[in-house]
Amino acid sequence: MAATRLIAMHQNKGKSIQHCLKDRVDYAENGEKTDGGKLISSYACDPKMADEQFARSKAFYFRNTGRVYQGDIIAYQIRQSFKPGEITPEEANRIGYETAMRWTKGNHAFIVATHVDRAHVHNHIIYNSTNLDCDRKFRDFFFCGIALQRLSDVVCLENGLSVIKPKKPSEREKRTEYPKREKTIRDNIREAIDKCMGQNPKNMEELLRYLEELGYEIKRGKHVSVKGPGQKKFLRFRSLGAGYREEDLEKIFAGEAKHEPNHDSDSDERTRRAAKESREPELDMLLNIQEIIAKGKGAGYERWAKVHNVKEMAQTLLFLEREDLRDYEKLAKKAGDASEKFGEITKKQKELEARLVEIASLKKHIINYSKTRDVYSEYRKSGYSQKFFEEHREEITLHKAAKEAFSKIKGPIPKIRELNEEYDRVLKEKKMTYAEYRKVRQNMKDYQTAKYNVDQFLKREEEEKRAHQKEKENKVL
Repeated sequence: MAATRLIAMHQNKGKSIQHCLKDRVDYAENGEKTDGGKLISSYACDPKMADEQFARSKAFYFRNTGRVYQGDIIAYQIRQSFKPGEITPEEANRIGYETAMRWTKGNHAFIVATHVDRAHVHNHIIYNSTNLDCDRKFRDFFFCGIALQRLSDVVCLENGLSVIKPKKPSEREKRTEYPKREKTIRDNIREAIDKCMGQNPKNMEELLRYLEELGYEIKRGKHVSVKGPGQKKFLRFRSLGAGYREEDLEKIFAGEAKHEPNHDSDSDERTRRAAKESREPELDMLLNIQEIIAKGKGAGYERWAKVHNVKEMAQTLLFLEREDLRDYEKLAKKAGDASEKFGEITKKQKELEARLVEIASLKKHIINYSKTRDVYSEYRKSGYSQKFFEEHREEITLHKAAKEAFSKIKGPIPKIRELNEEYDRVLKEKKMTYAEYRKVRQNMKDYQTAKYNVDQFLKREEEEKRAHQKEKENKVL
C-alpha cells in the first residue's frame, strides 16, 4: 500500500497567506522533481496560480461568513509514497488525483505533484481548506489520518497495487515483547493452594483450614477472600484465575475435575501467543489474492472485473487485513460462527417479542373479564337467554374469550401489577438484545460478504487455471 500522511498547513508569522501558500506550492511543483512540470495535475484551479486562487478564496470566505479563527489552517497537504519500482510516475499521479478527489468529495480545489527525485515515487497533494463555494472549511477529525490511509489503501487495491505483508517481529522485539515477570501476590496464593491441595482436603472448609495453618487470613461469606503475609487487602478466590476459583475447587472436591497447578498461566498464554504470532502462515490467502490482482492485467482479469466489482473486492481485502484473516478455513469458520450467533440471538429476540404479545393479550383479557363479569352473571341468571345474548353479544363474547385464555394458564391467574412489571422487564431485555442483535447482524453480514467475495474470486482463478491447462493440452495434441 502507499504510505500516507496528512499535514495541516498554517500561516507563518510575518508572512501573508498567499506568500505561505506560494512557498508550499512552489516546492511541490518544482520542475526538477516533477519531470519539468509534466507530473502535475489539478482540480478546480490553475496549477500556476493555485496559491493566488487559494488566497482569494479566503477573502471570499471572510466576506461571506465574517468568521476568523485563531491559528487558522490555510491548506492541507497529503504525502502519498509508493513502494520503489511498483508504479510509474504517471500512474502515481493518476492515483493521487483519484485519492484527492474522493477524500475532498470534489468540494475543494487541489493540485497533485508527483516527485521522482528519490528512489520511491511520491505525491504531494495540496488542497484548499476553503471549499469551492467559499462558505465552509475542511475540518480534520479524530483518526482523520487513519481514514485517509484506509481510503488510499482502497484506491491502491482497486488499481492492483502493492501487497499487505504481515509484519515480522525483529529479534529485539521477540526478546522484549513478553519479558519474564516477577512473582505476584496471586502467584504466591496459587502456590499455597497447590501445596494445600497436595494434602487432599475433602472440602472447601478443610482447604481453608490448611491455608490458615500456612499463615493466611480467611474472610468467609458469599465470596471467600484470602490475605497472606505482606498483603494490604483481601483477594477473592474468584480473582485467582481458572482452576483456583471457588466453583473450580468445588468441582475438584466433588470428583468432577482434577487439580493441576497453573500459577503461571498468564505468562504461559502470552508465550504461546507469541510463538503462534512468530510462525509464518503456511498459506496466506490475503497475499495470494492481492498478488493475483496485482499481476492479473490480462483478458481474464478484465472478464472477472466486469462480472465482479473490483471496488467491493478491495473493501473485502481491507476487512480481511483488519481482522487478520489470512487463512480460508479460518474465514469460513468465522462466517459460520457469525451466522450461528445471529440465529441464536434472532431466536431469542422472537421469543421476547412473543412474550410481550402474550402479556399484552393476557392483560387485555383480565381487564375485559373484570368489565364484563356482571353482564355475564346476569346472562347466567337469565338461563342463557338468546334474547339477552343478542342484546349483550359483545360483552358476553369478550367474557368467554377471557375465560378460554385463563383455562390455558397453569396455576393462579397473575395480577395486572405483576404483568406490568414483567412487561417492563421483558421490554428492557428486548431493547438490550436488539442492540446486540444489530451488532451481530452486521458482523454476520461482513463475514458472509467477505467469504462470498473470496469464493467468487478463487472460483474465477480456478476456472482461469483450468482454461490455461486445457489450452496447453490442445497445443500438445
